[in-house]
Amino acid sequence: MRLFLALPLLLAAPALAQEAPGPSRTFQPPQGCTAYLTVQASSCSVSHHFTCEADPEGWQRRVDMDEEGITYFGAIDRETQWVESFHVLSGSRETLAPNPKDPASFDALVSDGQDSFDFVTNSDPFGPTRFVGSDRLTGETVTIDGVTLDRTEYQITAYDAEGNESWRSTGNEYISRDWRMFLSGRSSVVAGEEVSEADDTPKEFIFPGERGFLSVNPKYGCGETMSSWGAPLMSPVLGGQG
Repeated sequence: MRLFLALPLLLAAPALAQEAPGPSRTFQPPQGCTAYLTVQASSCSVSHHFTCEADPEGWQRRVDMDEEGITYFGAIDRETQWVESFHVLSGSRETLAPNPKDPASFDALVSDGQDSFDFVTNSDPFGPTRFVGSDRLTGETVTIDGVTLDRTEYQITAYDAEGNESWRSTGNEYISRDWRMFLSGRSSVVAGEEVSEADDTPKEFIFPGERGFLSVNPKYGCGETMSSWGAPLMSPVLGGQG
């Protein structure tokens, strides 16, 4: 399998994150990779999207950054399944387990208006986690910074290796049909007795050659009270990131 071709990229994340962002610094994709989009979000985060020559066709990668540096590396396939995730702060790495019971499908969501999923990821420190849920197009489109997106509703529950609920989440996200990706929106997460709310809605889309492309400095929502929830910033069908 070609799943682990970019593993050195993921393992390099902690070292890259140690340097605090500066006014003129930009994120540099690894050798053999090409960045095509920077997204500034409401939640004091900036994401950089890129593709890599060594990856299977249809794969996309994403790096999320906050004011301190890189927080997340992730890869999705053409159907927007989570295939790799690396969470810098916790040091945990996840990969998609083979033969999902109900694979997430971007094509099904677009053609049918909804898609269910039931899959497992394997993590170095936590073992297997099962994710069960669904995404649905609401029929609404929104335009953010000149980019037209479809709004979605999602619900997802994560279970540990013993089948116990670890957390569950509901909310709204967005999809780009052109880029074949999910973009985060508003979410509510329940983990035991704790409930957290987050707004990761995109604010600005920046393309190669434009001012702010690959900037390491988040622009929106910084200094506000942020959610402490540490789950991926993607839908599982991005899996997404999310």
